[in-house]
This record gives sequence, C-alpha cells and structure tokens, in this order.
Amino acid sequence: MHFGAWYAHGMTRKPYPSDVSDDEWAFVAPYLTLMTEDAPQREHPLREVFNGLRWIIRAGAPWRLMPNDLPPWHTIYQQTQRWLTAGVFEAMVRDLRMLLREIQDRMPQPRAAVLDSRTLQSSPESGARAAYDGAKRRKGSNVHMAVDTLGHLLALIVTPANDQDRAQVAALAEQIQSATDAAVEVAFVDQGYTGESAAAAAALHGIDLIVVKLPAVKRGFVLLPRRWVVERSFAWMARFRRLARDYERLPSTLAGLHYLAFALIMLSRFITAMVESA
Repeated sequence: MHFGAWYAHGMTRKPYPSDVSDDEWAFVAPYLTLMTEDAPQREHPLREVFNGLRWIIRAGAPWRLMPNDLPPWHTIYQQTQRWLTAGVFEAMVRDLRMLLREIQDRMPQPRAAVLDSRTLQSSPESGARAAYDGAKRRKGSNVHMAVDTLGHLLALIVTPANDQDRAQVAALAEQIQSATDAAVEVAFVDQGYTGESAAAAAALHGIDLIVVKLPAVKRGFVLLPRRWVVERSFAWMARFRRLARDYERLPSTLAGLHYLAFALIMLSRFITAMVESA
C-alpha cells in the first residue's frame, strides 16, 4: 500500500493496516464525495473519515473507541449513515462485480445466483429486534444473502433469526434482478428453501429455484455443487470483526456494513488485478 500522498498533505500519523491505499482511494473517492472536499461543513479530510470507517469494520470496536488520531467517532458515524442512505457501497459493489467478472472473461451480469443465510448472535444494541432461532439455538438476526457464482454480493436482507429462509425468496429475487438488469435465470439453494411458495416467488421474477440436496448417505463434510460458493462468501466476512455479531441498532446499518465489507474485498482484488496486468 502507498501512503506517501498523506504525508505530502500533512497527514503525519502512523498508518493503520486498514487504511485505504492511494490506488484504492482514486477508485472510491467519486462514490464517497457527496459534497465538495472544500465545502465549509467539512472539518476533516474525507479520506480520513473513510479510514475511520474501515478501522471500525475491521477491528470490531465500538464507535466511541475510535483512536484519537482519526476523526471523532460521531463525525465518522454520521458520515457513514449518509453513505449508507445514499447507497454508495451498493453502487461500488455493483460496479466492482462487473469489472471483476470481465477480468475473468465472464459476462458483466451473471446468469446464476446462490442463496443462503447465516445467523448472527445479538448484542445489547440489537437485542430489541432480535429473535430466537430454535433450530440453531441462538438469539439474533439472520443475514440472507445472494451471490453470483464467483461469490460476489448481489442482494442482502436482514431479518429476525426466527424468519424462515423461504419467506425471503421474493425480496431477494427482486433485489437480484434489480442489481443485474434481470439477467439471473437460476438460483441454487439448500433444503431450507424447499416448497412451492418459494419456487413460485422466484418464478415471479424469472428465476428458476434449484434445491441442491445432501446425499442420502454422507459421512463428515460434503462439498455440495454450487452451494459452497455462498458459504465461502460468508467466510470472507470473518475478516471483519464488526460483523462477527449483530452490534447494530438498525438492520439497515448491518446490511450496509456487509455491502461495505464486500466492497473492500472486491476493491482490493480489482486493484491487485490492475497492478498485475500493468
């Protein structure tokens, strides 16, 4: 990572491993600039505000424990909410997904998706909207996610943990087709999505729901065709300690931070690919 530009502009603090590089900043700055850099309301450099958000999602610390050499926590939090409201991370993920697909000689928009969910344990902040999942014996929230066959995020919904996966198919399918210009034709799911209602909900949006079942006889871990892709995407989220539990009061914040996490992963891969091809 290149940090020389910061020191040239008076940023003399020691960089954090989570800080944005010069190449990454050149890509994300147009998405994040909701007003001009020299606007009278701006008290802190936008790049440093973004660095603060990157630190929070990677370190998993409470907002009020923001390091003193970064902008104040309330400044970063308020700007984060503006970014989430404006959908900048969704836009970033959408554009990076198409770029990364083209790099791998894929069509810009996918024809297939993979759906699944994971349960995040609740915290005092999210407890009021959490619910108990009897099957997993956990109280928390479910993150329902759809990815393409490369594992890149297409759609995401946050619900209480007792909401069934099949009940979210309609909303996920609508988001998928909105994000891909209605290009997705098939979605692979596990047995939690069985039933005529789930298939019908997907079909209303032009998606054929295919249930990938476990073998009748299995021993130990079984790698299911297609299904492993979304499991790997969930594993990527383990790099971001803020997403280890549901620490957010608002479900929209939790969803937005997932989009941010995917944007950071995809951005790093895109910059790496560009450097290697130069």
